[in-house]
This record gives sequence, C-alpha cells and structure tokens, in this order.
Amino acid sequence: MSKTLSSKRWLKEHFTDDYVKRAQKEGYRSRAAYKLLEIQKKDNFIKPGMTVVDLGAAPGGFTQVALKFVKSSGKIFALDLLPIVPIDNVEFIQGDFTRSEIIAELLAKVKNNKVDVVLSDMSPNISGIAASDQAKSIYLAELALEFVQTVLKPDGVFLVKLFQGIGFDEYLAVLRQNFKKVVIRKPKASRDRSKELYVLAVGRKLI
Repeated sequence: MSKTLSSKRWLKEHFTDDYVKRAQKEGYRSRAAYKLLEIQKKDNFIKPGMTVVDLGAAPGGFTQVALKFVKSSGKIFALDLLPIVPIDNVEFIQGDFTRSEIIAELLAKVKNNKVDVVLSDMSPNISGIAASDQAKSIYLAELALEFVQTVLKPDGVFLVKLFQGIGFDEYLAVLRQNFKKVVIRKPKASRDRSKELYVLAVGRKLI
C-alpha cells in the first residue's frame, strides 16, 4: 500500500476513533491515556506520593494519567525526542533517549529520588520495513531496561511497550529474571491489528 493511501486510511481511522473523541472531550492529550488508565485500573501500580519516570512521553497522555494517580505528593519526570506543552508539576527533558548525554541528563535529575515506576511508551519512527522497525523497537526497550536497572528502587515497577516479533520472547525472559512478576497486557485502546503489547514487570529484584 502506498504511503499516501496508508496516510489517508490512518487519518480517517484517527478522526473517527472513539478513544480520540473521548480524549478530546475529557482533556487527555492522546488516546494513549486510555491504555494506561486500563492497565492502572487492573493492576493499581501507580499510587500517591510515588516518583514516576515517563519515557516517550509526548504529547503527554501517559504523563497526565500518572500525575492523576501520584497526586500532588508525587513526582513525575518525562522525556521525549519531541517537544511537549508544559504540564504542571512535571519535569520534562526534550532529547533523544538513544544518546548517552540525554540519559545522563535524566539520571542527574532523578538521582536524589527513589524511582517507584518507569513507564516506557517509546516507539521508533516507523519505516515500514518490519524487520528494521522491530529491531529498533527492541533496542529502545533494551535501553529502557538498562535505565530501569540504574534508577528503579527494589520492588519497583516497569511498564514497557513491545511489539510481537523477533526479540520479544528473549526480552520477556530477561524481564522475568529481573522482576518477581511479569504480565502481558493488551489494552482495548490498542488497535486490534497492531502487534503492540504492554508488559508490566512488578517487583524489581536485586541481582
């Protein structure tokens, strides 16, 4: 399918999407907010007073949801390659998470905070070449896990977006080595045709 036809299909699907309409009505910046809301409703892992890091935050849907549950006593650090309209009580860094200096900047910001939850909704720029896109996605997830192993406190929680494909099972196995409980979630707001899944890893082990 040509990019033009694909883009037209995406636009039509986007603007007729019930979750897009709900987000506009309820004040969320993206339909992705409903993915996290559903997982949070089921697993209740974000709680008042927690410190949360949101990777791949733009335009801010996950961040808004996290802020709702940590309340005013909590702390949110967010990062994305794209700019984000400021959100009260959220510290945002714009930069490329694959660059060591950006990771260092984020580490410097969170070093005095015990991080309870890391959210990673990061996704590579999609080229349409499945093998390449999958490899880039797994690479981002691996970087996120390295970050988690540096900042997440014992028994902390890691939620990461993954796509089914090469490297998925191996990544899942590593999570199971590092966390007490690992479960897969497919929120209703994730489109049926998408290979997107969210993996919730609970209870970071000290290995």
